[in-house]
Amino acid sequence: MKPAPFEYIAPTSLAEALTAVHKHGSDASLLAGGQSLVPVMNFRLAQPAALIDLNNIPELDYVRREGNGQPEAASGHLHIGSMTRQRTLERHPLIAQYAPLLHEAMPYIAHPQIRNRGTIGGSLAHADPAAELPVILLALDGRVQLQKSGGARWVHGRDFYTDLFTTARAEDEILTEIELPPLPPRTGVAFTEIARRHGDYALSGVAAVVTVDERGICTAVRLVYLNAGDTPISATQAAALLVGQAASEELFTAVAHTAQQEIAPTDDIHATAKYKRHLAQVLTMRVLQQAFTRAVSA
Repeated sequence: MKPAPFEYIAPTSLAEALTAVHKHGSDASLLAGGQSLVPVMNFRLAQPAALIDLNNIPELDYVRREGNGQPEAASGHLHIGSMTRQRTLERHPLIAQYAPLLHEAMPYIAHPQIRNRGTIGGSLAHADPAAELPVILLALDGRVQLQKSGGARWVHGRDFYTDLFTTARAEDEILTEIELPPLPPRTGVAFTEIARRHGDYALSGVAAVVTVDERGICTAVRLVYLNAGDTPISATQAAALLVGQAASEELFTAVAHTAQQEIAPTDDIHATAKYKRHLAQVLTMRVLQQAFTRAVSA
């Protein structure tokens, strides 16, 4: 298959890209890593009149830690350019040190060949509910920057995903940066998923971020699921059961049961919704055990 004819635009700066997006609007598609867009175009499920290639804009490729005016030793936010390759995130020392959940999830994404080309911004903007990075964005309480010719705005991950393959990004905006806040002291994280084969889209997956006090009592928690609905699903009711409690198998069982009721998976050719709920329940107990253990020892 070959894509329908289109105008190819390759800006070399963000300003040029914003001008092109403003000019073409809904008639244009943005090319980041191309791992999802190009196959869709080849099957002619998408037929943009213009393709705006972001790969020649080096200012969108970076990982840095900023302390908002504080010394580097201070706890600062991680800032990631939207065109940063997934393979870079997998290997970057700042990601491993300050965003361990993101570091832990990266090897689950497809295969090295895909991660060599795929970008963090492309995956987040694509908004596939079975993708790992949108789940990580919500679990880490991150936010994204959306820019257009007239200015920029920040949108929290929890508000960014609005429907299946749909985000809050306007037609004339480009996702340019991801910001992840520092983890509180005594915080443990964990991520896991189950797929038929390594590299396939997961049948079910979950990310956990757990903070405890000096006694090991949970003070804050986030549980976010992939392939559990039209968007990444935050199980807020299940998470609330953990606050004020110490780790126990009975507690994790109750939390997993509640989370199973909050998610909304659907049947597909790979698994039934019932089976996906069962997987989510099993995975919830696994990640909670691991996250609590890491939090207590942090």
